[in-house]
Amino acid sequence: MKFGGASIADGEKIKWVAELINRHRDHELVVVTSALKNVTDHLLEQADMVTDAGDIEAVRELIAHLRDVHYRAAHVAINNEIALNQVLGELDSRIRELEQALTGICYLGELTPRSSDYISSYGELLSAPILSGALRSIGISSTHLTGREAGIITNREYGAAKPLEGTNERIRESLLPLIRECVPVVTGFIAENESGIPTTLGRGGSDFSASLIGDAINADEIWFWKEVSGIMTADPEIVPDARNIPLISYIEVMELSYFGAKVLHPRAIEPAIRNDLPVRVLNTFDPDFTGTLVVKEQEQGKEVVKAVTVIENIALINISGAGMVGTIGVAARVFGALANAGVNITMISQGSSEANISIVVEESHLNIAADAIRSEFKNGVIRELTMNPDVSAVAVVGAG
Repeated sequence: MKFGGASIADGEKIKWVAELINRHRDHELVVVTSALKNVTDHLLEQADMVTDAGDIEAVRELIAHLRDVHYRAAHVAINNEIALNQVLGELDSRIRELEQALTGICYLGELTPRSSDYISSYGELLSAPILSGALRSIGISSTHLTGREAGIITNREYGAAKPLEGTNERIRESLLPLIRECVPVVTGFIAENESGIPTTLGRGGSDFSASLIGDAINADEIWFWKEVSGIMTADPEIVPDARNIPLISYIEVMELSYFGAKVLHPRAIEPAIRNDLPVRVLNTFDPDFTGTLVVKEQEQGKEVVKAVTVIENIALINISGAGMVGTIGVAARVFGALANAGVNITMISQGSSEANISIVVEESHLNIAADAIRSEFKNGVIRELTMNPDVSAVAVVGAG
């Protein structure tokens, strides 16, 4: 069971999540938690600010804010005095560590990717003890673990670390003995490399953590508890009459995620695919609703289109020229130039005449991408390059 930041946004919601977990105590459970809502983003924003400004007072203000938010959540969520005092002691220790790290960054005036991972890890390091304490306060034996303690060891690719070979075995060794005796609460999103240095798993990292663990322990199912009623036919904020999709395939949900649907990140599905583990997307605040079941394959139904989604904040680059026709490797050179410039290509299309290529990139990368392409093709192969900012892409997804 994995709970996102909106599900544990404050003490009342954490208390509700603890009761929700208690409903399923007839199963052996592992719980994966995100940080409290907006805490990770706030940590990174403030870390950037204190790095640039060198303002030690801003560090003190951030620490005071984090202490207040997490103390209030703990006091509301945990009714047992012994459990509460244990959690408050752990929060104090973690917050002191964070303050020392932020103070060092402030004085150095430098925030490296490694330091950024260290700072951002504290969102989950502060939330996991509170959720575990809330479980203990209602009589459920529970302990909390970091991603490393749960067995997730990664490479040194800070900001988007990848699990190393042997992670499944380490997870089994760490968690299988525990789940027979208690409910482990594991920090999502964060892990460590082989040297014990904190790393993060990138966007969608908490869901990825849960899927990794579910795969490793051969779970019956992986449940992602969100603030929405499963996966929808469209974004309900854009399409008010969007409906829940009760059943969807791995491939379909990965396509939806890639093209802008925010319920699950594509990486969250990858570990589940290995052993065909069913994945459920459920609503924390409407737990009796069946949500969406994600499975390996689904028979094609009467409806050809299953869902529509949109990618916003992208831009279109069109390149054309008669010299492109019959010239070997033009598309490969475009890919290479953009990769070297650190630009990710969202979509690419080449006309059958080979005289034009259209490329979709993030809008923030538009000028960098255009400059990289111009630099690569100084020899006149490309006659014209045009840019269209503020573009959206609509994707239609369905097994049919």
